[in-house]
Amino acid sequence: MKNLCYGALILSLIACNETSKKEETAMKIEYPTTKKEVVTDTFFGVAVEDPYRWLEDDRSDETAAWVKEENNVTFDYLNKIPFRKDLKERLEKLWNYEKISAPFERGDYTYFYKNDGLQNQSVLYRKDASGNEEIFLDPNTFAEDGTTSLAGLSFTKDGSLAAYSISEGGSDWRKVIVLNTATKEQVGDTLTDIKFSGVSWKGTEGFFYSSYDKPDGSELSAKTDQHKLYYHKLGTPQTEDAVIFGATDAEKSRYVGGSVTEDQKYLVITAAVSTYGNKLFLKDLTQPNSKIITVVDNADNDSYVIENEGSKLFIVTDYDAPNKRIVTVDAANPTPENWKDFIPETEFTLSPSTGGGYFFASYMKDAIDQVKQYDYDGNLVREVELPGLGTAGGFGAKKEETTLYYSFTNYNTPSSIYTYDIAEGTSELYWSPKIDFNSDAYESKQVFYTSKDGTKVPMMITYKKGTELNGKNPTILYGYGGFNISLTPSFSVTNAVWLEQGGVYAVANLRGGGEYGKKWHVAGTKMQKQNVFDDFIAAAEYLIDEKYTSSDYLAIRGGSNGGLLVGATMTQRPDLMQVALPAVGVMDMLRYHTFTAGAGWAYDYGTAEDSKEMFEYLKGYSPVQNVKEGTKYPATLVTTGDHDDRVVPAHSFKFAAQLQAKQAGEAPVLIRIETNAGHGAGTPISKTIEQYADIFGFTLYNMGYKELPVKLAE
Repeated sequence: MKNLCYGALILSLIACNETSKKEETAMKIEYPTTKKEVVTDTFFGVAVEDPYRWLEDDRSDETAAWVKEENNVTFDYLNKIPFRKDLKERLEKLWNYEKISAPFERGDYTYFYKNDGLQNQSVLYRKDASGNEEIFLDPNTFAEDGTTSLAGLSFTKDGSLAAYSISEGGSDWRKVIVLNTATKEQVGDTLTDIKFSGVSWKGTEGFFYSSYDKPDGSELSAKTDQHKLYYHKLGTPQTEDAVIFGATDAEKSRYVGGSVTEDQKYLVITAAVSTYGNKLFLKDLTQPNSKIITVVDNADNDSYVIENEGSKLFIVTDYDAPNKRIVTVDAANPTPENWKDFIPETEFTLSPSTGGGYFFASYMKDAIDQVKQYDYDGNLVREVELPGLGTAGGFGAKKEETTLYYSFTNYNTPSSIYTYDIAEGTSELYWSPKIDFNSDAYESKQVFYTSKDGTKVPMMITYKKGTELNGKNPTILYGYGGFNISLTPSFSVTNAVWLEQGGVYAVANLRGGGEYGKKWHVAGTKMQKQNVFDDFIAAAEYLIDEKYTSSDYLAIRGGSNGGLLVGATMTQRPDLMQVALPAVGVMDMLRYHTFTAGAGWAYDYGTAEDSKEMFEYLKGYSPVQNVKEGTKYPATLVTTGDHDDRVVPAHSFKFAAQLQAKQAGEAPVLIRIETNAGHGAGTPISKTIEQYADIFGFTLYNMGYKELPVKLAE
C-alpha cells in the first residue's frame, strides 16, 4: 500500500509539473470584439442563427478592419514565441537547395523548371540542340512580392507557340498569355477571367479553354455555376470566342473541360455537375461542322479518353469497375454497350498514363505505388522496378519518345528523378537533391488500426530511428478524407524540420479518399461523412494507445476538406488533442454551396436543401454550428488567405469568431490570415516558410516547450 501511495504521489507530481509547464508558456490574450447580428435561416422549419454572417462580405471595410485586428492579435502572440525565429532560419536553410524538374521536349527545345533554392517561384529554362541554356519564363518577375505565379503552360504540338496562365494573389481566376517560342514575344491579346481550365491547342490556329461568366458581386466569393467551353482563335478578340459547349445545356455543368487528342483528330469534352462523375462527349475535328457525339450520357461515373489510335478510343472509367479499368471502343459507336476491356479492373485502384507507345498502369496498394507496363494490344510487358516503397509519378511521354522521366519519393526520402528506357525497362538516377537532411536517420512505418465500426484503416507514421515510445513525443496527425483524393508518401521540407525536432508525423488514409477506389470514397460521403471523422479520431487514439504520443503532445492538422476534418474532430472530441491546426477549411456546411463553385462539392457533402434528413446530418457536424459554450477547446491556429476563392475565408472567419466567443479554457484561439494569398497553390516560398515557422512554433509552444526540443546546430 505504501508503494502504491508513493507511486500515486510521483504520478501526481509529474502531472503537476506538466500542468505548470503549460501554464508557464501561457500568454494572456485579449481578442478583438466581434459584433453579433441577428441573422436567422430556416431549414425545414428549424431556425438556425448565423450571428457572424456579416463576415462573409469580403469587400466591406468592416470585414477588412476585423481581419487587421485579428492579425494584430495573432502576430503579437506569434512574435513572442521564443524559438519562432530559430524555426524560420532552419526552414530557410533546409529549403535552400537547388530543385529541378524532369525535362520535356517541345519543338526545337528541351524545357525544365529550376529553383536555385529560395526563389519564390520556380523558373522555366530551356536548352537548344547545341546545349545553350536560357530562361524562357521567370514568374519571379511577374510581381515584386512573388504572389503572382505561373499556373499552367501548354505548347502547340510543333512547339512554336506556348500559352501560359498566371494566378494573381492565389486566385483561381486566371489570365492567359500566348508567346512565340522562338522570339518569346507575345502573340495576340491577354485573355482574362478564365477559371478551372487548362489550354488545349488545335494546331497553331487557336485553343480551347473553359470559364464561367463573371459573377455578380464579389468575384472572390459570389457563386459561379455554369461552366462553358470556348474556342479562341489567335488574332481575334476574346469577346468573339465561340462557345463550344455549355451555352444551351439544360442541365448546368459546373465543371467543363476540353482536350484535343495528341493526333489532333478529336476534341474530348467532359461535363460534370460535381467533383465526382462526368458526362463524356466527342467531336471529330477533321470534319468541318461535325456534331458533338455523346459517349456517356450520365454523370454517375468518372470516364475520360486517355488515348486513341485513329478511331479506336481508349477510355479510363470506373463504370462497372469501382477500382477503374481501361476499355476500347470505336469512335463511330462509342457508347458503353460497345466497350471492350483492355486493362480489366483489379483489386487495386488504377491510375494510368501513356508514353513511347505503351500504357503505364499505376496501381495503389495500401497507398503505395506499383507500376505495370502494357503494349497497345493489352499485353503485360513488365512490372516496373521502382527504387523502393513510396510514390512514383510522371510516367508520361509523347508516342515517339524512347525515354521518359519519373519521380520517386516517400515521407523521409526527398523526391528524385529517374530516367526510364521504355523499350528495355531500365531505370537510372537522373537527379537527386543535395539537401541538408539525413534521411537515413528516419523511418516510416505503415500500420493498420481499427475505426469505430470495425473498418481497418492504414496510417503511415514517420519518426527518428530509436524514438522512445513514451507518450511524450510531439506529434502531428494529418488527414484529408474526401473527394476521392489519395494521400501517398511524399517528402516535405517542412515536415523534415518537424522530424528533426523529435516530432512524429502521422498520415491517416481515411475513408472518403481514393486509396481503395470508389467504395472507399463513397463510404466517406454525404450521410456517411461521420465515418471520416471516426477514422481520424481512431487514428489519434491509436497513436496515444501505442505511446507514440499523448493528448498533451498531439496536434491535428488538415487543409480544405481536411480543414473541415480538423474542425469537426476538435468540436466532437476537444479533449483528444492539445493543438488544432485547421487550414482553409470548409467550416459552414449549411452555406458552403452558396459560395463560388462550392455547389460542385455536393457529391461528397450533400446540401442543407436536399432533405430534412440531410440538413440535420450536416448541422450535426458542421464546425461553425457546433462550437459550444463552456467547452475547453484545444489551442487553435486557424489559417486562411484573404484571396481564397475556392474555400472562401468567411468559413474560417466565422469559425474563429465562434471559438473566441465560446472558449472556456485558457488555450489560445487565433486566426492567421495571409494577405494577397489564396487556397495555397502558387504561394511564394518566403510566405510558406513564414507560415510553417508560425505553425510549428505555435504547436510546440502550446505543448509546453519554452525552447526547441532539439537544439539547432550553430
